[in-house]
Amino acid sequence: MKKRNKNKETRNRKGLGLILLIILLILMVLFGMVGFITDWMWFKDLGYGRVFWTKIITQLEIGIPVFIIATLLVRLYLNSLRKGYFKTIESHEIPDVRRLNRISWGLAAVFGLGSAIFASSDTWMNFLQFMHSTEFGLADPLFNLDISFYIFKLAFLMQLNNLVLGLIIGIVVITVIFYGILLTVRTPDFFDREEEGEEEQGEEQTEAPGNDIPFNTRNIFGRGMGGRQRGRRRNLDINDSNFAQLMQIASGKLTILGILFYLMVAVDFFLKQFDLLHAHTGVVYGAGFTDVNVVLWVYRIIIVLSLIGAVTLAVHLRKKEFKKLLRIPAALILIGVIGSVAGMAVQSLIVSPDEINKESKYLENNIEYTRHAYGLDNIQVSEFPADNSLTGQDILDNEQTISNIRINDYEPVKDFYNQTQSIRQYYDFHDVDIDRYIINGDETQTYLSPREINEEKISTTWINKHLKYTHGYGVTLSRVDAVTSSGQPDVVIKNIPPESSVPEVQIDRPEIYFGELTNDYIIVNTDEMEFDYPDGNENKYNKYEGTGGIKLNLINRILFSIREGSLKLLVSSNVNSDSRIIIYRNIVDRVHKIMPYLSYESDPYMTVADGKLYWIFDAYTASSYYPYSEPYSGEMNTTNYVRNSVKVVVDAYNGDVSYYVIDDADPIAQTFMKIYPTLFKEYDQMPESIKAHIRYPNTLFKIQASVYTKYHMDDVKVFYQNEDLWDTAHQIYGTEDTEMSPSYFIFELPNEEKAEFINMIPFTPRSKQNMTAIMMARNDGEHYGQMLVYKFPKNKTIYGPMQIEAQIDQSTEISKEFSLWNSAGSTYRRGDMFVIPINQSLLYVEPVYLEASNQAIPEVKRVIVAYGDRIAYEPTLSAALEDLFGEGYESETEKKEKENADAGDQESGGAVSTAELIRKANEAYDNAVEAQRNGDWKKYGEYLAELEGYLNELESR
Repeated sequence: MKKRNKNKETRNRKGLGLILLIILLILMVLFGMVGFITDWMWFKDLGYGRVFWTKIITQLEIGIPVFIIATLLVRLYLNSLRKGYFKTIESHEIPDVRRLNRISWGLAAVFGLGSAIFASSDTWMNFLQFMHSTEFGLADPLFNLDISFYIFKLAFLMQLNNLVLGLIIGIVVITVIFYGILLTVRTPDFFDREEEGEEEQGEEQTEAPGNDIPFNTRNIFGRGMGGRQRGRRRNLDINDSNFAQLMQIASGKLTILGILFYLMVAVDFFLKQFDLLHAHTGVVYGAGFTDVNVVLWVYRIIIVLSLIGAVTLAVHLRKKEFKKLLRIPAALILIGVIGSVAGMAVQSLIVSPDEINKESKYLENNIEYTRHAYGLDNIQVSEFPADNSLTGQDILDNEQTISNIRINDYEPVKDFYNQTQSIRQYYDFHDVDIDRYIINGDETQTYLSPREINEEKISTTWINKHLKYTHGYGVTLSRVDAVTSSGQPDVVIKNIPPESSVPEVQIDRPEIYFGELTNDYIIVNTDEMEFDYPDGNENKYNKYEGTGGIKLNLINRILFSIREGSLKLLVSSNVNSDSRIIIYRNIVDRVHKIMPYLSYESDPYMTVADGKLYWIFDAYTASSYYPYSEPYSGEMNTTNYVRNSVKVVVDAYNGDVSYYVIDDADPIAQTFMKIYPTLFKEYDQMPESIKAHIRYPNTLFKIQASVYTKYHMDDVKVFYQNEDLWDTAHQIYGTEDTEMSPSYFIFELPNEEKAEFINMIPFTPRSKQNMTAIMMARNDGEHYGQMLVYKFPKNKTIYGPMQIEAQIDQSTEISKEFSLWNSAGSTYRRGDMFVIPINQSLLYVEPVYLEASNQAIPEVKRVIVAYGDRIAYEPTLSAALEDLFGEGYESETEKKEKENADAGDQESGGAVSTAELIRKANEAYDNAVEAQRNGDWKKYGEYLAELEGYLNELESR
């Protein structure tokens, strides 16, 4: 009785332990699935549920068939091994059939699962691209295959081949393991088998069920049927003869695997021949002379030898000619060695001495396909005389160009915004972006930066981080061409709430819930009011009115509490049934999460459209499989094909993300549209208000410019000898020599009726300073993406930016003032130099900043304008242009400012105008500097007193 109770207690404990184990497993699965479930909710909330399931469904479509087929094939294969083994091996033992079946099914399932995971995890996207490939309409010059084969199919075929090779190796390992198991299998108790339904056959010779194995009952019981003695469990009796038979069975199975292996080697080298079009031998990117005439034939010989090896393997094994099995592997190794030596010999002894002739047609392929891969094959090239024929009237006639010359730089503007417009310590202007808006009826180039909350600068309490400080507020906008009298940017949208001085740009929805600094999740529509913006000594509060976020019912609260590791989210009394959680608020993370198979511009920019704030991303399709194209390593890792085919727009308030295909001629973009039909939209669906602000991206333009420095040469001999290599021009920025970056301008192209928004970069000959060309990309309307190159005459010197910088350094007046500023406790720095084509001439403009040691805001103090051999150095752009082109020139902007100032002065009783005061103050300052240079300290003091008087009067106004 005690024993029975004890057994019952033991069973109860085991049952309880089993229940706890099941609960633990369920909790582990739940915790593991939280990220998956909440991500699905997020995709569904954005309307991209189908995008979320595309990867999973494709992996299942690949993985399940692979699992079933691999498992069944391996199970059948192991079953055949078992039957063949026991038909051949002589033994007095009965195999444990059930155990062997379980083992074989287990091994097959493990093998199938591993195969399915390997096949589905790495190949699913390549599989989709293979199935939905879009033709380029251009064939490669060697195999005459459409480029789509290399972009969409080759990688998948290589992965498939590697998968099959891996499966063959895996089956070899499974074979060895299973034979090891067969050697150690044990005999079950006979009567256990009898209870399981096996029938005795007396002393007749019979067969074990399902195994075709002869045995005699006397051998099992020792004393015949009359006894009750149980059979002993012993290892199978394996003698030398049986071992030889075992090896014969194994060799038969391995023969099949060996044949398959040879076939896969043939397939592998068949695919490798296409990869030659991505090779780099000598001066050629892509297959060159040696690749086509040596390496390709080596690959083909290896393919033939592998096919022969597949046949001879079966023949030699059947005839037991084991030594002959080594012939094909030896031949393959020999061919590989000979091929390598021959390749090096041909390259060194035949190609290199006559490289220009041997590689000529391959260099032509290299040039043609590289240009196409980087979108450089349709550039409009024009000769630009760069003469010195500009007059003052020409300057006036190009008013829109002149009025948009940028005399403010990114870094000083960003510093100014953070010093004057951040309003509170927790606001930051993370970046400043350039754009264009209609201001007072004219297209005007501007700087814009959003005012975001820096989450590191607010209190770390949970309520502050996740419920109260939920969003940034508004933007600051300023013209690139205008500064105040003190040399600071002239802001046209400022303060909180946003105050706009231009009717064309108004902001109705200034809240920024999604940005570059928003990394924490937030919960909106809670019982805790959100901080909206500061209003003097008080704060304004509001509630979110947008559509973003996932509703927090009880189940969702539990899931997101687990996801975020926050019990407060679950128990907070501020969270109610109407509350919503917003995750992935960082716009970079947001777009990558939705579509990680595009490359993105590292610097998204914000724009104002229809009174709302939107972020715009430039997204790229790229590949490293384009044939005969030279790879580029830089901003987007290594690639040899790139297009800016997609513009991504993110609503800063709701978080809606829209992907617009702007280049419908890009086959990669078309393929993605087939894979994700609910994700991508046609360009025509983009609102016109946002279209007005798309721009040709700097990253792509920089890549194209870098490639073009070499691939502008279309003559093979010139290309081979590098006779006309270019460099991106350099400049002095700050006080350092730096490479110039692409810059945006608004100016009127020759033979065009109005000014356009242009991206531009100048080139110089390699290792020289004179300028040889300018490359431009158009941004507006139907001209978007068109590329122009102005090439300068080679029979005369066209000053490059560094030569202008040298002239500036050689100017006695300028260098003395720079020295004076540095010695007076201030720091000067030079801004970007702009090379501006006007009519048939070039104008160079560079602002100069002064930063006081006790003030972190740089101010524009001088503008340098160079034309021909002359340099003007004045406080304003208009003054510098007057100096060069005669009196009477003023930009329309400055005219309007002067008119406004004069009107204000007339209202105040006809006092001296503000513009006149500024002019006199500048004159007094210049006189003081000149007196200091001459050592006339008396005059120096008088001029300083005069300057102080003017400044005080200006301040009083």
